[in-house]
Amino acid sequence: MAPGASPRDDEIAARTDVYFSRTRAIVERFGDVPVTYAVFLRRPVLMAAKPALDWLRAVRGDAVTITPLYEEGDEVGAGEKLLTLTGSFVALAELETILLQKLGAPSVAAWNAREMCLALPQAGFLAMDARHCAGTEMAELMAYAASVGSRAAQARGARGFIGNATHATAHHFGRERGLGTMPHALIGYAGSTLRAAEMFVETFPDEPLTVLVDYFGTETTDALAVCRRFPDMAASGQVAFRLDTHGGRFMEGLDPAASYAVLERHAPEAIRRYRSEEELRWLVGTGVSAAAVWRMREALDEAGFRAARIVGSSGFSVAKCRIMAETQAPLDLVGTGSYLPEAWSETYATADIIAYGGIPRVKIGREFLLANPAR
Repeated sequence: MAPGASPRDDEIAARTDVYFSRTRAIVERFGDVPVTYAVFLRRPVLMAAKPALDWLRAVRGDAVTITPLYEEGDEVGAGEKLLTLTGSFVALAELETILLQKLGAPSVAAWNAREMCLALPQAGFLAMDARHCAGTEMAELMAYAASVGSRAAQARGARGFIGNATHATAHHFGRERGLGTMPHALIGYAGSTLRAAEMFVETFPDEPLTVLVDYFGTETTDALAVCRRFPDMAASGQVAFRLDTHGGRFMEGLDPAASYAVLERHAPEAIRRYRSEEELRWLVGTGVSAAAVWRMREALDEAGFRAARIVGSSGFSVAKCRIMAETQAPLDLVGTGSYLPEAWSETYATADIIAYGGIPRVKIGREFLLANPAR
Protein backbone atom coordinates (compact mmCIF):
# COMPACT_ATOMS: atom_id res chain seq x y z
CA MET A 1 0.00 0.00 0.00
CA ALA A 2 1.31 3.44 -0.89
CA PRO A 3 2.28 5.78 1.99
CA GLY A 4 -0.78 7.65 3.26
CA ALA A 5 -3.20 5.57 1.19
CA SER A 6 -6.27 3.99 2.75
CA PRO A 7 -7.27 0.36 2.17
CA ARG A 8 -10.10 1.66 0.00
CA ASP A 9 -7.64 3.69 -2.14
CA ASP A 10 -5.48 0.62 -2.51
CA GLU A 11 -8.47 -1.39 -3.73
CA ILE A 12 -9.43 1.36 -6.20
CA ALA A 13 -5.91 1.37 -7.59
CA ALA A 14 -6.05 -2.40 -8.02
CA ARG A 15 -9.33 -2.26 -9.96
CA THR A 16 -8.91 0.83 -12.11
CA ASP A 17 -7.23 0.99 -15.50
CA VAL A 18 -3.49 1.33 -15.00
CA TYR A 19 -3.24 4.47 -17.10
CA PHE A 20 -5.45 6.31 -14.63
CA SER A 21 -3.11 5.38 -11.79
CA ARG A 22 -0.13 6.55 -13.81
CA THR A 23 -1.95 9.79 -14.59
CA ARG A 24 -2.48 10.35 -10.88
CA ALA A 25 1.21 9.79 -10.20
CA ILE A 26 2.20 12.27 -12.93
CA VAL A 27 -0.23 14.93 -11.69
CA GLU A 28 1.02 14.47 -8.12
CA ARG A 29 4.55 15.09 -9.37
CA PHE A 30 3.87 18.08 -11.63
CA GLY A 31 1.08 19.79 -9.73
CA ASP A 32 -2.58 19.13 -9.02
CA VAL A 33 -5.35 21.06 -10.77
CA PRO A 34 -9.13 21.21 -10.33
CA VAL A 35 -10.95 19.45 -13.16
CA THR A 36 -14.54 18.96 -14.28
CA TYR A 37 -15.72 15.65 -15.74
CA ALA A 38 -18.83 15.22 -17.87
CA VAL A 39 -20.45 11.77 -17.92
CA PHE A 40 -22.66 10.60 -20.79
CA LEU A 41 -23.85 7.58 -22.79
CA ARG A 42 -24.18 7.22 -26.53
CA ARG A 43 -27.83 6.10 -26.43
CA PRO A 44 -30.99 7.28 -24.65
CA VAL A 45 -31.21 6.12 -21.05
CA LEU A 46 -33.00 6.78 -17.80
CA MET A 47 -30.98 8.44 -15.07
CA ALA A 48 -30.05 5.64 -12.64
CA ALA A 49 -26.94 7.10 -11.03
CA LYS A 50 -27.60 6.63 -7.30
CA PRO A 51 -25.41 3.50 -6.81
CA ALA A 52 -22.50 5.17 -8.59
CA LEU A 53 -22.90 8.45 -6.74
CA ASP A 54 -23.33 6.76 -3.36
CA TRP A 55 -20.03 4.97 -3.99
CA LEU A 56 -18.35 8.19 -5.10
CA ARG A 57 -19.45 10.04 -1.97
CA ALA A 58 -18.26 7.14 0.18
CA VAL A 59 -14.75 7.12 -1.30
CA ARG A 60 -14.20 10.85 -1.84
CA GLY A 61 -16.79 12.70 0.21
CA ASP A 62 -16.13 16.43 0.23
CA ALA A 63 -13.26 16.13 -2.27
CA VAL A 64 -15.68 16.16 -5.20
CA THR A 65 -18.63 18.35 -6.14
CA ILE A 66 -21.30 16.23 -7.81
CA THR A 67 -23.82 17.99 -10.04
CA PRO A 68 -26.55 15.65 -11.32
CA LEU A 69 -28.24 17.24 -14.33
CA TYR A 70 -31.35 15.05 -14.09
CA GLU A 71 -33.45 13.44 -11.38
CA GLU A 72 -33.39 9.66 -10.97
CA GLY A 73 -35.75 8.14 -13.54
CA ASP A 74 -35.59 11.12 -15.92
CA GLU A 75 -35.06 10.44 -19.61
CA VAL A 76 -31.63 11.47 -20.91
CA GLY A 77 -30.92 11.73 -24.63
CA ALA A 78 -28.01 10.12 -26.45
CA GLY A 79 -24.84 12.13 -25.83
CA GLU A 80 -26.43 14.34 -23.19
CA LYS A 81 -24.57 14.80 -19.93
CA LEU A 82 -26.05 12.92 -17.00
CA LEU A 83 -23.87 14.69 -14.46
CA THR A 84 -20.65 16.58 -13.89
CA LEU A 85 -17.96 16.03 -11.25
CA THR A 86 -15.58 18.73 -10.12
CA GLY A 87 -12.60 18.30 -7.84
CA SER A 88 -8.92 17.59 -7.52
CA PHE A 89 -7.47 15.73 -10.51
CA VAL A 90 -5.35 13.68 -8.10
CA ALA A 91 -8.47 12.69 -6.12
CA LEU A 92 -10.58 11.85 -9.17
CA ALA A 93 -8.18 10.37 -11.71
CA GLU A 94 -8.42 6.75 -10.55
CA LEU A 95 -12.19 6.69 -10.05
CA GLU A 96 -13.36 6.71 -13.67
CA THR A 97 -13.28 2.94 -14.32
CA ILE A 98 -15.31 1.96 -11.28
CA LEU A 99 -17.69 4.90 -11.51
CA LEU A 100 -18.64 4.04 -15.10
CA GLN A 101 -19.10 0.36 -14.22
CA LYS A 102 -21.73 1.41 -11.70
CA LEU A 103 -23.46 3.93 -13.93
CA GLY A 104 -23.78 2.74 -17.54
CA ALA A 105 -25.51 -0.62 -17.24
CA PRO A 106 -28.16 0.49 -14.68
CA SER A 107 -29.07 3.51 -16.81
CA VAL A 108 -29.66 1.33 -19.88
CA ALA A 109 -31.45 -1.39 -17.91
CA ALA A 110 -33.75 1.21 -16.33
CA TRP A 111 -34.71 2.40 -19.83
CA ASN A 112 -35.43 -1.15 -20.96
CA ALA A 113 -37.44 -1.89 -17.82
CA ARG A 114 -39.60 1.16 -18.41
CA GLU A 115 -40.15 0.24 -22.04
CA MET A 116 -41.25 -3.29 -21.12
CA CYS A 117 -43.74 -1.99 -18.58
CA LEU A 118 -45.15 0.59 -21.00
CA ALA A 119 -45.41 -2.00 -23.78
CA LEU A 120 -47.61 -4.23 -21.59
CA PRO A 121 -49.10 -1.81 -19.07
CA GLN A 122 -51.85 -4.01 -17.67
CA ALA A 123 -49.47 -6.77 -16.56
CA GLY A 124 -47.25 -6.78 -13.52
CA PHE A 125 -43.59 -7.70 -13.87
CA LEU A 126 -41.35 -9.79 -11.66
CA ALA A 127 -37.59 -9.22 -11.93
CA MET A 128 -35.93 -12.62 -12.29
CA ASP A 129 -32.57 -11.32 -13.46
CA ALA A 130 -30.30 -12.44 -10.61
CA ARG A 131 -29.18 -15.71 -12.20
CA HIS A 132 -28.31 -13.88 -15.42
CA CYS A 133 -26.04 -11.44 -13.63
CA ALA A 134 -22.26 -11.61 -13.34
CA GLY A 135 -22.14 -11.63 -9.55
CA THR A 136 -24.00 -10.06 -6.67
CA GLU A 137 -22.93 -6.47 -7.36
CA MET A 138 -24.41 -6.62 -10.85
CA ALA A 139 -27.57 -8.19 -9.41
CA GLU A 140 -27.89 -5.23 -7.04
CA LEU A 141 -27.43 -2.75 -9.88
CA MET A 142 -29.94 -4.50 -12.15
CA ALA A 143 -32.59 -4.73 -9.44
CA TYR A 144 -32.16 -1.04 -8.70
CA ALA A 145 -32.42 -0.27 -12.43
CA ALA A 146 -35.64 -2.26 -12.75
CA SER A 147 -37.15 -0.33 -9.86
CA VAL A 148 -36.20 3.01 -11.45
CA GLY A 149 -37.68 1.99 -14.79
CA SER A 150 -40.77 0.64 -13.08
CA ARG A 151 -41.47 3.89 -11.25
CA ALA A 152 -41.06 5.84 -14.48
CA ALA A 153 -43.60 3.55 -16.18
CA GLN A 154 -46.00 3.69 -13.24
CA ALA A 155 -46.01 7.48 -13.52
CA ARG A 156 -47.47 6.94 -16.99
CA GLY A 157 -50.16 4.49 -15.86
CA ALA A 158 -48.44 1.11 -16.16
CA ARG A 159 -48.62 -1.47 -13.40
CA GLY A 160 -44.85 -1.98 -13.48
CA PHE A 161 -42.68 -4.32 -11.42
CA ILE A 162 -44.38 -5.76 -8.36
CA GLY A 163 -41.20 -7.33 -6.95
CA ASN A 164 -38.23 -9.51 -7.70
CA ALA A 165 -36.87 -12.98 -7.07
CA THR A 166 -34.27 -12.46 -4.31
CA HIS A 167 -34.50 -11.29 -0.72
CA ALA A 168 -31.31 -9.24 -0.93
CA THR A 169 -32.67 -6.80 -3.51
CA ALA A 170 -36.37 -6.88 -2.63
CA HIS A 171 -36.04 -3.54 -0.83
CA HIS A 172 -35.77 -1.79 -4.19
CA PHE A 173 -39.40 -2.77 -4.81
CA GLY A 174 -40.69 -1.85 -1.35
CA ARG A 175 -40.64 -5.43 -0.13
CA GLU A 176 -38.83 -7.26 2.63
CA ARG A 177 -38.62 -10.55 0.74
CA GLY A 178 -38.35 -11.83 -2.80
CA LEU A 179 -41.20 -13.53 -4.66
CA GLY A 180 -41.43 -16.94 -6.30
CA THR A 181 -42.66 -20.47 -5.74
CA MET A 182 -41.01 -23.31 -7.67
CA PRO A 183 -38.45 -24.11 -10.37
CA HIS A 184 -38.62 -27.00 -12.82
CA ALA A 185 -36.30 -28.95 -10.52
CA LEU A 186 -39.01 -29.27 -7.86
CA ILE A 187 -41.43 -30.77 -10.38
CA GLY A 188 -38.79 -33.24 -11.50
CA TYR A 189 -38.22 -34.16 -7.86
CA ALA A 190 -41.92 -34.56 -7.15
CA GLY A 191 -42.54 -36.68 -10.23
CA SER A 192 -45.67 -34.78 -11.27
CA THR A 193 -46.80 -31.19 -11.52
CA LEU A 194 -49.73 -31.83 -9.19
CA ARG A 195 -47.55 -33.44 -6.54
CA ALA A 196 -45.14 -30.50 -6.66
CA ALA A 197 -48.08 -28.16 -6.06
CA GLU A 198 -49.24 -30.30 -3.13
CA MET A 199 -45.76 -30.28 -1.61
CA PHE A 200 -45.59 -26.51 -1.91
CA VAL A 201 -48.96 -25.96 -0.26
CA GLU A 202 -48.10 -28.38 2.56
CA THR A 203 -44.83 -26.57 3.21
CA PHE A 204 -46.08 -22.99 2.68
CA PRO A 205 -49.82 -23.14 3.44
CA ASP A 206 -50.27 -19.38 3.69
CA GLU A 207 -48.51 -18.48 0.44
CA PRO A 208 -50.08 -17.97 -3.00
CA LEU A 209 -49.27 -20.79 -5.41
CA THR A 210 -47.67 -20.30 -8.83
CA VAL A 211 -47.10 -23.57 -10.70
CA LEU A 212 -44.87 -24.21 -13.68
CA VAL A 213 -46.88 -26.32 -16.10
CA ASP A 214 -44.55 -27.08 -19.02
CA TYR A 215 -42.33 -29.78 -17.48
CA PHE A 216 -44.30 -32.72 -18.90
CA GLY A 217 -45.67 -30.88 -21.94
CA THR A 218 -49.22 -31.04 -20.60
CA GLU A 219 -49.78 -27.42 -19.68
CA THR A 220 -53.56 -27.21 -19.69
CA THR A 221 -54.09 -30.71 -18.30
CA ASP A 222 -51.79 -30.06 -15.35
CA ALA A 223 -53.21 -26.58 -14.71
CA LEU A 224 -56.75 -27.96 -14.49
CA ALA A 225 -55.59 -30.79 -12.22
CA VAL A 226 -54.08 -28.27 -9.80
CA CYS A 227 -57.24 -26.14 -9.84
CA ARG A 228 -59.41 -29.17 -9.08
CA ARG A 229 -57.11 -30.16 -6.24
CA PHE A 230 -57.19 -26.66 -4.72
CA PRO A 231 -60.55 -25.21 -5.83
CA ASP A 232 -60.82 -22.67 -3.01
CA MET A 233 -57.40 -21.24 -3.72
CA ALA A 234 -58.18 -21.12 -7.42
CA ALA A 235 -61.50 -19.39 -6.80
CA SER A 236 -59.84 -16.74 -4.63
CA GLY A 237 -57.12 -15.93 -7.16
CA GLN A 238 -54.39 -17.58 -5.08
CA VAL A 239 -53.38 -19.95 -7.88
CA ALA A 240 -51.39 -18.95 -10.95
CA PHE A 241 -49.79 -20.91 -13.76
CA ARG A 242 -46.46 -19.95 -15.26
CA LEU A 243 -46.10 -20.66 -18.95
CA ASP A 244 -42.45 -21.32 -19.77
CA THR A 245 -42.90 -23.66 -22.73
CA HIS A 246 -39.66 -24.39 -24.56
CA GLY A 247 -39.25 -22.69 -27.93
CA GLY A 248 -38.73 -26.06 -29.58
CA ARG A 249 -42.35 -27.17 -29.20
CA PHE A 250 -45.95 -25.97 -29.07
CA MET A 251 -47.95 -25.80 -25.88
CA GLU A 252 -50.27 -28.74 -25.32
CA GLY A 253 -53.11 -28.81 -27.84
CA LEU A 254 -51.56 -26.31 -30.22
CA ASP A 255 -49.97 -26.52 -33.64
CA PRO A 256 -49.81 -23.84 -36.35
CA ALA A 257 -53.42 -24.30 -37.43
CA ALA A 258 -54.78 -24.44 -33.89
CA SER A 259 -52.73 -21.40 -32.90
CA TYR A 260 -54.12 -19.35 -35.76
CA ALA A 261 -57.63 -20.47 -34.78
CA VAL A 262 -57.12 -19.29 -31.19
CA LEU A 263 -56.11 -15.82 -32.33
CA GLU A 264 -58.95 -15.70 -34.84
CA ARG A 265 -61.25 -16.05 -31.85
CA HIS A 266 -59.59 -13.35 -29.73
CA ALA A 267 -57.40 -11.04 -31.81
CA PRO A 268 -58.09 -11.55 -35.52
CA GLU A 269 -56.60 -8.22 -36.62
CA ALA A 270 -53.25 -9.10 -35.07
CA ILE A 271 -52.59 -11.90 -37.54
CA ARG A 272 -53.73 -10.05 -40.64
CA ARG A 273 -50.91 -7.53 -40.64
CA TYR A 274 -47.50 -8.05 -42.18
CA ARG A 275 -45.25 -9.72 -39.62
CA SER A 276 -41.60 -10.64 -39.40
CA GLU A 277 -40.75 -14.27 -38.70
CA GLU A 278 -39.96 -13.40 -35.11
CA GLU A 279 -43.27 -11.64 -34.61
CA LEU A 280 -45.16 -14.58 -36.13
CA ARG A 281 -43.42 -16.92 -33.70
CA TRP A 282 -44.52 -14.80 -30.78
CA LEU A 283 -48.06 -14.75 -32.15
CA VAL A 284 -48.68 -18.33 -33.27
CA GLY A 285 -45.40 -20.19 -33.03
CA THR A 286 -43.73 -22.51 -30.59
CA GLY A 287 -42.97 -21.60 -27.00
CA VAL A 288 -44.90 -18.99 -25.03
CA SER A 289 -46.89 -17.38 -27.83
CA ALA A 290 -49.91 -15.10 -27.65
CA ALA A 291 -51.97 -18.06 -28.85
CA ALA A 292 -50.63 -20.18 -25.97
CA VAL A 293 -51.61 -17.55 -23.40
CA TRP A 294 -55.09 -17.26 -24.86
CA ARG A 295 -55.51 -21.05 -25.04
CA MET A 296 -54.60 -21.40 -21.36
CA ARG A 297 -57.12 -18.70 -20.50
CA GLU A 298 -59.79 -20.50 -22.53
CA ALA A 299 -59.09 -23.81 -20.80
CA LEU A 300 -59.26 -22.29 -17.32
CA ASP A 301 -62.43 -20.33 -18.05
CA GLU A 302 -64.21 -23.25 -19.70
CA ALA A 303 -63.55 -25.34 -16.58
CA GLY A 304 -64.90 -22.58 -14.33
CA PHE A 305 -61.58 -21.33 -12.95
CA ARG A 306 -61.87 -17.74 -14.09
CA ALA A 307 -59.93 -16.34 -11.13
CA ALA A 308 -56.85 -18.48 -11.76
CA ARG A 309 -54.07 -16.27 -13.08
CA ILE A 310 -51.51 -16.65 -15.87
CA VAL A 311 -47.82 -15.78 -15.67
CA GLY A 312 -45.66 -15.63 -18.78
CA SER A 313 -41.91 -16.11 -18.94
CA SER A 314 -39.28 -17.11 -21.51
CA GLY A 315 -37.77 -14.40 -23.69
CA PHE A 316 -40.05 -11.49 -22.85
CA SER A 317 -38.25 -8.62 -24.53
CA VAL A 318 -39.78 -5.21 -25.14
CA ALA A 319 -40.76 -6.31 -28.66
CA LYS A 320 -42.45 -9.48 -27.40
CA CYS A 321 -44.35 -7.47 -24.81
CA ARG A 322 -45.68 -5.24 -27.57
CA ILE A 323 -46.96 -8.29 -29.47
CA MET A 324 -48.71 -9.54 -26.34
CA ALA A 325 -50.31 -6.13 -25.87
CA GLU A 326 -51.52 -6.02 -29.49
CA THR A 327 -53.33 -9.32 -28.99
CA GLN A 328 -54.56 -8.31 -25.52
CA ALA A 329 -53.05 -11.56 -24.26
CA PRO A 330 -54.50 -12.16 -20.78
CA LEU A 331 -51.23 -12.13 -18.85
CA ASP A 332 -51.46 -11.17 -15.20
CA LEU A 333 -47.72 -11.20 -14.60
CA VAL A 334 -44.51 -11.47 -16.61
CA GLY A 335 -41.38 -12.96 -15.11
CA THR A 336 -38.36 -11.50 -16.83
CA GLY A 337 -34.64 -10.98 -16.75
CA SER A 338 -34.57 -9.90 -20.36
CA TYR A 339 -34.83 -6.20 -19.62
CA LEU A 340 -31.07 -6.58 -19.16
CA PRO A 341 -29.38 -5.06 -22.19
CA GLU A 342 -29.32 -7.33 -25.20
CA ALA A 343 -26.29 -5.47 -26.55
CA TRP A 344 -23.83 -5.00 -23.71
CA SER A 345 -21.84 -2.49 -25.75
CA GLU A 346 -24.76 -0.08 -25.40
CA THR A 347 -24.10 0.17 -21.66
CA TYR A 348 -20.70 1.78 -21.97
CA ALA A 349 -20.72 5.13 -20.20
CA THR A 350 -18.00 7.68 -20.93
CA ALA A 351 -16.39 10.34 -18.75
CA ASP A 352 -14.41 13.18 -20.34
CA ILE A 353 -12.71 16.06 -18.59
CA ILE A 354 -14.17 19.27 -20.00
CA ALA A 355 -12.31 21.86 -17.90
CA TYR A 356 -8.84 22.09 -16.35
CA GLY A 357 -8.34 24.76 -13.73
CA GLY A 358 -11.63 26.31 -14.77
CA ILE A 359 -10.57 26.60 -18.42
CA PRO A 360 -12.86 24.70 -20.85
CA ARG A 361 -10.94 22.09 -22.84
CA VAL A 362 -12.05 18.79 -24.38
CA LYS A 363 -10.75 16.53 -27.11
CA ILE A 364 -11.78 17.15 -30.70
CA GLY A 365 -15.11 15.51 -31.41
CA ARG A 366 -16.49 15.96 -27.89
CA GLU A 367 -17.15 19.69 -28.07
CA PHE A 368 -20.85 18.97 -27.57
CA LEU A 369 -20.04 18.32 -23.92
CA LEU A 370 -19.19 22.00 -23.46
CA ALA A 371 -22.77 23.00 -24.27
CA ASN A 372 -25.18 23.84 -21.52
CA PRO A 373 -27.13 20.86 -20.15
CA ALA A 374 -30.68 20.23 -21.29
CA ARG A 375 -31.91 21.15 -17.83
